[in-house]
Amino acid sequence: MAIRGSLTEASVPDVLQLLALGQKTGCLSIIDRSNIAHVYFDRGNICYASIVNRRDRLGDILVKNGKITQEQLDRAIEAQAKQRDKRLGELLIEQGAITREDLEHFMRIQIEEAVYFLFTWTRGTFNFEADVLPERQDVLVSINPQSLLLEGARRVDEWSLIAKKIPSLNLIFSVDRERLNSALSELTEEQKRIAPLLDGTRDVSQVIEDSGLGEFDVGKALYGLITAGLAHRTGKSRERRAAGTEDSRVDEHRNLGLAFYKTGMLEEAAREFRRVAELRPGDGGAYFYLGLVALREARWQEAVEHFKEALSRGGPNATVLYNLALSYEQAGQFEEAVRVYRRAVEAAPDDSRVLTGWGVAALRRGDYAEAIEALDRAREVSGGERMSALWYWARSLAAGATGSLQEAEALLRESLQHYPDDVVLRNNLGALLELRDDTEQAAELLQAALSDQPSLPQLSKNLGDLYYRSGRYDEAWEAYQRAVKLDPHLGDDVYFKLGNIAYKRSDRELATAMWKKALELNPGHEMARANLETISSAG
Repeated sequence: MAIRGSLTEASVPDVLQLLALGQKTGCLSIIDRSNIAHVYFDRGNICYASIVNRRDRLGDILVKNGKITQEQLDRAIEAQAKQRDKRLGELLIEQGAITREDLEHFMRIQIEEAVYFLFTWTRGTFNFEADVLPERQDVLVSINPQSLLLEGARRVDEWSLIAKKIPSLNLIFSVDRERLNSALSELTEEQKRIAPLLDGTRDVSQVIEDSGLGEFDVGKALYGLITAGLAHRTGKSRERRAAGTEDSRVDEHRNLGLAFYKTGMLEEAAREFRRVAELRPGDGGAYFYLGLVALREARWQEAVEHFKEALSRGGPNATVLYNLALSYEQAGQFEEAVRVYRRAVEAAPDDSRVLTGWGVAALRRGDYAEAIEALDRAREVSGGERMSALWYWARSLAAGATGSLQEAEALLRESLQHYPDDVVLRNNLGALLELRDDTEQAAELLQAALSDQPSLPQLSKNLGDLYYRSGRYDEAWEAYQRAVKLDPHLGDDVYFKLGNIAYKRSDRELATAMWKKALELNPGHEMARANLETISSAG
């Protein structure tokens, strides 16, 4: 699963820490304006990093550190132009300019410097693709991100960055003693000095006073510990200190869960929220996020159970009710979905999203009058804002189902002014135009939609239906074949019509195979059964 997000929501150090904790393997790509960087992970460790158009390339680092001369570098670059399959470092080894130990040492420096530079990127986007590795000859090192996070934090010289982790001096922090001991050799003197004071009882101002260090020095040292995951917040006030240890564990798991969820690491997010639920069984928020994870992973019934648990612990919250109703709807339990949507509307009567959800569930249940009522209320409370594509889809279908074809067409044409590339809306308008005997325009719409979204089987089926009803059987055959190739279980009616076309072409063997497939998908298809009996008796 790809993990993506914005650097305004998760900083580079945060993303590196999450990938390290998740022991991920793959490539993290970061784009900041015109700069592009790639950081490769192997089971949570960094094995390679590069930044496009940055001068701290391997050759420059070797010259700067006096390991090779500029002339040696130029010769290696010239040789590389003729041997493009070889890396610069390998050529320098062959020329005797450096040893393999030198290469590995300075590649580590190159990677570290690239990562430190990334810590200054605060805008842009990131994207992680699992199981993507650099070329084999580039994988020469394995760096624990924790050491880079500590050193990167040392280089921070702006209080504005520190303040993002420590927004107030009355916050209380604790350290993870076991992890701290394993990283002791990498700590600064200031971090070693304040670490014993981060015991869950002192706030930051007290740590400043007891350590004898200045505010900025304490802030910078603590920032590094937090960034590396060695320290975490446990509270604010002295009154909470007695429960500080348990609270800190809950907060740590919750914060990790939220971070994992925001970056799409759903398995890791679920693990952290399950831990919160174990430590604090009455916490409805943990079950809410477990429900969101299940919903995003299409585990509908599990999502239902989690949201019900969240409701039992937190009361009739409109957001929880909405997601519970959505889970019921996705699970095909439309009666329950409508019932819960009604409760959500009671809790949030002016929420257009909730009203739209209610309308969609009522439509799918077949209650068109209720669907229209809910959807019209959604538009009314929206205050003139553009309605969603889902709203137009549902409202136009409800209009068509009640015989208001002119209203349905007007709604679909309005929707395409806002969502001109929405193939579902274009498909529905095409189907409606055909229903109103405007087959030429319907065919044009469906063909245009199909060219934009050729992988959508329903578009090919609908186009096939249009051609079939128009007697254009060769074109219908082609469209139906494309549809069942994309989705072999699209519907018994597709195979029934393919059988009919084959029979018209005097291909009785193929017609028999198609009608048998229609019966396989729907044993109650009487017309397919009758056709098979007829063709069998005809001998």
